[in-house]
Amino acid sequence: MEDVSVGASKYSERQSLGISAQTQRESKDYNEPGPAPLFEPEELRSWSFWRAGIAEFMATFLFLYVTILTVMGVKRSPSMCQSVGIQGIAWSFGGMIFALVYCTAGISGGHINPAVTFGLFLARKVSLPRTVFYMICQCLGAMCGAGVVKGMQKGMYEVEGGGANLVAHGYSKGDGLGAEIVGTFVLVYTVFSATDAKRSARDSHVPVLAPLPIGFAVFLVHLATIPITGTGINPARSLGVAIIYDRSHAWDDQWIFWVGPLVGAALAAIYHQLIIRAIPFKSRS
Repeated sequence: MEDVSVGASKYSERQSLGISAQTQRESKDYNEPGPAPLFEPEELRSWSFWRAGIAEFMATFLFLYVTILTVMGVKRSPSMCQSVGIQGIAWSFGGMIFALVYCTAGISGGHINPAVTFGLFLARKVSLPRTVFYMICQCLGAMCGAGVVKGMQKGMYEVEGGGANLVAHGYSKGDGLGAEIVGTFVLVYTVFSATDAKRSARDSHVPVLAPLPIGFAVFLVHLATIPITGTGINPARSLGVAIIYDRSHAWDDQWIFWVGPLVGAALAAIYHQLIIRAIPFKSRS
């Protein structure tokens, strides 16, 4: 009974011990990092800036090479049962993101996606020059990755659609746009949550490898949206393949694979910063 009464007096309001511990730890172990500068001239003279762009280029190159090669392997198979199928394609995209984010996170942050970069920019995690530089490197890397696949099997690449993103028959452009917005929201929200410094301080006893939930989010979104759009959620991936595939119908829906991911990323950034972290309200208190 004594233990019960002590507990009752210590936690007069009914709340979980996790929340109480979190409140105590926040005041001791965590300082909110300041926003990244919008423009920092010194950054352009730093080798780490250019090295990060090269890392984004190489990561996106490898990402497109492996994933589009997987798509081509499925397409050329007589039936889905004789290939890795949609599940294999989804694992290819998710697995490559897991591996590449793990490899490049310490160099560039491991964005590998203009939508991720855009979302982090809106949250003031990266500067404007770095945002633009990353996006350019990502798009160039995607073009090179798809280009290598086309060079290896040009005939098959052109016949089987080159892995280009299109809204599937039976779905409207609005359906495709909605799928891209929600899919990218899932991805970018996961990125924010998995890389949140506050979560690391609060849950230091839970060793979570950030690339794992990010890669798993990519896998799940692909399972859901491959039948609708082929799954873009990455403007560099969609643009790079469209340029290399070079067919007019590959451009018909290209705007969906830019507007959708960028809107989804913006919504995820707003939701995480405004609702989950409530950062604007903290700055007023």
